Amino acid sequence: MKIVASRALINGQLESNVCIESVNGIITSIEVDSAMPTTISGVILPGFVDIHTHGAGGYYFSALKPEDISIAISTHASHGTTSMLASLVTEPLESLLKQVTALVPFIGTSPIKGIHLEGPYLSHSHCGAHDSALLRTPNIAELEQLIAASNGSIRMVTLAPELAGAIAAIEFLCSQGVVVALGHSAADAITTKAAIDAGARIITHFNNGMPKLDSGENISSASLNNADVALELILDGVHLNQIDTQRILDSAPHRIIAITDAMSAAGSLDGDYTIGKLDVRVKDGIARLTSNGALAGSTLTMDRAFHNLIDNFGFSIPSAIHATSTLPAEKIGLVDAGSIEVGKRAELIEFTVSGSIIPV
Repeated sequence: MKIVASRALINGQLESNVCIESVNGIITSIEVDSAMPTTISGVILPGFVDIHTHGAGGYYFSALKPEDISIAISTHASHGTTSMLASLVTEPLESLLKQVTALVPFIGTSPIKGIHLEGPYLSHSHCGAHDSALLRTPNIAELEQLIAASNGSIRMVTLAPELAGAIAAIEFLCSQGVVVALGHSAADAITTKAAIDAGARIITHFNNGMPKLDSGENISSASLNNADVALELILDGVHLNQIDTQRILDSAPHRIIAITDAMSAAGSLDGDYTIGKLDVRVKDGIARLTSNGALAGSTLTMDRAFHNLIDNFGFSIPSAIHATSTLPAEKIGLVDAGSIEVGKRAELIEFTVSGSIIPV
């Protein structure tokens, strides 16, 4: 494949008249200021990398039918996501093993590049849309079963570091090459630092499922001020208000990972859904548990998150791509995605002159 774009993001800079050639899906050459006539009028960018998404198009990645999983994938892909982690919520171990096994055929053969376990090792006090009856303390033997069932494709696990056995679990996961994220947690600052020292490198949907900003010395304050961790943000205008978002962006520049935390209604319609076994109602694009009104994921897509950074927070295109593609790829060890470089996958999107995002 050969394309010539009027502009493209290369090495963090917007370059003009860029010719990109690829063979078998791998970029083989990049020429800046090419004399060839342009074939694409918009800006070519690396595809989005969403490391935290549960589904879309009416289906979850926990579905056991391949056709349902495929719909969720294609829905996100149509909004510019070319790499993603399939996130699974808290379920009994037997259910998680079945869900992980159903996802294995999609790893590496689709935009799903790995699996993210969000639970079941979460705090009861900050369980959010996870079934509190199913939460439990970290268990290395269970993790070994899950990793084996995934053929080593579990890339990230979210857990609460204050739980008994959590630090040992973090050390074990890191030894297996699994990224550890801290979330759904009431941890104090000392415990948070111990978890980061043990290898945790991401905070799951920062300021959600944890104490809020200015609530004392705890996981929020400790992680906001720690340069070793990246902070996931759900940039839908609902999970975080404008003032708090701006403050986080100012306090942790270059450490922001935009995620969707999308539930099944992303790219679909308002109505009644579930998350795990819990009932959810989506109204005006906002998903809440019917039992207590708690937020139950989002209906966000990555193109909207990208636009939000540019339109509402003054991000440049390179800075927005750092948060939506480059940093998330880096943090989960996805070495062949996240930027446009020779040797990386030619997973490209166009930011059109009219402002939309379309796959190339």
